[in-house]
Amino acid sequence: MNVGKISMMKQPNMRVALTATAPLFLAGIYFFGWRVLALLLVNLVFGTLTEYMFKRKKGQKVSEAVWVSAALYTLILPPATPYWMSAVGIVFGIVFAKEAFGGFGRNVFNPALVSRAFIYVSFPAAMTGSWTQASSAFPGGLVKYLNPAIDTVATATPLLTYQSSMATTDSLRLLLGNVTGSIGETSKVLILVALIYMFYKKVIQKEVIIGMVLGFSATTLLLRALGLLSVVPLAMGLISGGFLFAMTFMITDPITQPRTKEGKYFIGALVGLVTVVIRSFALFPGGVMFAILIGNSFTPIVDEAVNGLKRMRKGVKK
Repeated sequence: MNVGKISMMKQPNMRVALTATAPLFLAGIYFFGWRVLALLLVNLVFGTLTEYMFKRKKGQKVSEAVWVSAALYTLILPPATPYWMSAVGIVFGIVFAKEAFGGFGRNVFNPALVSRAFIYVSFPAAMTGSWTQASSAFPGGLVKYLNPAIDTVATATPLLTYQSSMATTDSLRLLLGNVTGSIGETSKVLILVALIYMFYKKVIQKEVIIGMVLGFSATTLLLRALGLLSVVPLAMGLISGGFLFAMTFMITDPITQPRTKEGKYFIGALVGLVTVVIRSFALFPGGVMFAILIGNSFTPIVDEAVNGLKRMRKGVKK
């Protein structure tokens, strides 16, 4: 296989998304160490080569979207994820969540989330058994390969801490990002900057985001009003775990989100609701990863239902 002949399909919107992730990678290196960059390179190489194997026989170009998938997948991984495991995940995601559906523009599920979900359920001990300590002072991880690990799960991530003891984490730490967690899910300030940047570049739409926030907020407030204290308080829930990251980069995926405006609101609300339910009552404290995959599976049905109702209304008017 001649890697030198790999050609890329130019996709300006994908480059905007890659640009938006750049500050998160820099923050990841600062908080955890240079292993973050090495993990990204592994995923870029294996993701690109996997798609190339499918495109070369058809004489087609590799999409720049595969780089976005590899970058987002890296950002939702723990910093100490073994390289071989990470490579297995991105290969699985590109093959079964993208190429199996016909390639770019035809996939139902987000490849980065499928990659993460696959290794999460396949290698749970490696993915949740320990977390990497985040740096809290300069120069942080800039002078390290990888920060030391925290082996006590109960004190690892803010959501796990709340799940085990109902102890909350300081909001400023959650916003700045010097907390344990996945690489790109830590600094909420930078995630919000990325969100504003992509809105400015007009590569994402607001409907699915509004629906997700409303669904999450309404479900949280309702369950806590019913006395279910296992539900994370609203303010902490919004800025903990991968909620903001998923809201910015995952649910806004133009390929897997609904085509209809009404469908965007509905799927967004559904994902927000399911996220709260999984976080509060399941074994997965994050929740949003599986919630979006569930939302992806309902998207075609919701679009069809919305369009069917519109056709019925037009028929009634006639």
